[in-house]
Amino acid sequence: MNFAKQLRVKPGNSIRLADFDPDDTLGFEKCSKTTKLLEKNLTRLDALQALMYAENKHAVLIVLQGMDAGGKDGTIRHVMSGVNPQGCSVSQFKVPSHVEAEHDFLWRAHLATPERGKIGIFNRSHYEDVLIVRVHKMVPEEIWKKRYKQINDFESLLVRNHVTILKFFLHISKDEQKKRFRERLDEPAHQWKLSPTDLAERKYWDEYAEAYEEALTKCNTAAAPWYIIPSNHKWFRNLAVARIVEKTMQDFRMQYPKPSFDISHYKLK
Repeated sequence: MNFAKQLRVKPGNSIRLADFDPDDTLGFEKCSKTTKLLEKNLTRLDALQALMYAENKHAVLIVLQGMDAGGKDGTIRHVMSGVNPQGCSVSQFKVPSHVEAEHDFLWRAHLATPERGKIGIFNRSHYEDVLIVRVHKMVPEEIWKKRYKQINDFESLLVRNHVTILKFFLHISKDEQKKRFRERLDEPAHQWKLSPTDLAERKYWDEYAEAYEEALTKCNTAAAPWYIIPSNHKWFRNLAVARIVEKTMQDFRMQYPKPSFDISHYKLK
């Protein structure tokens, strides 16, 4: 099955999250077969990342967005479990530091983009500046509304410079979020992941959904499309993201570079 084709949002479509089922698994079931399929994809991804690092022509930027408890950390932990840490970086986008706040909103994102040969992961991203900023009215509407075009221009610049962008919206239901919050509250090893702010943000669920819908609609281009990943089932979320990343890198048709010297002249004794 072509996961990318199934889950990619067609540019030009107006997005309503209610039209996407967060419980969907595209007909797959959790079983030994899907576990082995994920393991196979992770093995391929590891080999492709090593090849991309050696060829040094491409970079991959993975953008993870979603409601709180949507599974951004879990996706990184599972999908990138076999990748060489030397070829992968993870950046988080929380409240801007003093230095970051003194620059344009895209400055810190551009600093964190991956260099050629590497995978970069954004755990949240530059989209926060049309999400939380919008919901909590941190800047006037006339400012954040202009940011959709600025984001598209920024992503277009990256793509023209050989950065492939994969944007994943990890789609969970409000009930699933409640369930995951409850599990964290009940599990001492996970309680640190929650804060009063996380719980308070639940009352803005509808406002965040509306903000996401507009971002998914206005910043969904042929060069940098969005994938809406049904994420109520963690195993399927991991499988879908791994399949799309692996297929994307496979399509680069990469080759190991030739030696920079004539190896026939050298013999080890």
